[in-house]
Amino acid sequence: MAIFITFIFFIIVIIFLFSSPSLSPIPYFPSQPVDLPLIIKALNLKNNQTVIDLGAGDGIVIFKAAKKAFQQKLNTKFIAVEINPVLILILHVRRLFHKNKKNIKVIYGDIFTMDFDKLLTFNFSLLTFYVYISPWFLEKTISNIKDQSFDFTQDDPERSRMGQISNFSVISYMYPIKSLMKTQKIIQGKNKIFAYQ
Repeated sequence: MAIFITFIFFIIVIIFLFSSPSLSPIPYFPSQPVDLPLIIKALNLKNNQTVIDLGAGDGIVIFKAAKKAFQQKLNTKFIAVEINPVLILILHVRRLFHKNKKNIKVIYGDIFTMDFDKLLTFNFSLLTFYVYISPWFLEKTISNIKDQSFDFTQDDPERSRMGQISNFSVISYMYPIKSLMKTQKIIQGKNKIFAYQ
């Protein structure tokens, strides 16, 4: 009986963590495994690239991409950003057993308010964001990225590292980003993948 009560308590805690607006504002839906090869191709992995997965979930994309970079001997860096504590735990455990763990960072954070500059502690020449979040949250997330990426002047000696990026891209799974439509490229898998430069 004690085991049953413990199990029920555990389930209730998990449900709370996945339904609480503050701990999980975006529902957890992992990217479809069937589309992973196309998503990885859209990320266009290169040397000196940093890939940031915003709302990384269980890390299905970030760990597959890191494996591909490891196989190709690329020095690509990967950052998984998640706010749900259960998923953060899963990400940390998966990272521990990954062959490319030295190039993977797991960050607990809010993608709507995060200061990306603080994440970027290494040299890179290409920055790629991967997002698979509800369409009504996409523009808010992109706005946070743009605010940090483009708010600098060439004369400012204190300009951010993100301000120095010449190559910047966003890959969105399933949902288009209206504010980036001018540079949109669509990759058709089981679901659409939208690539923006």
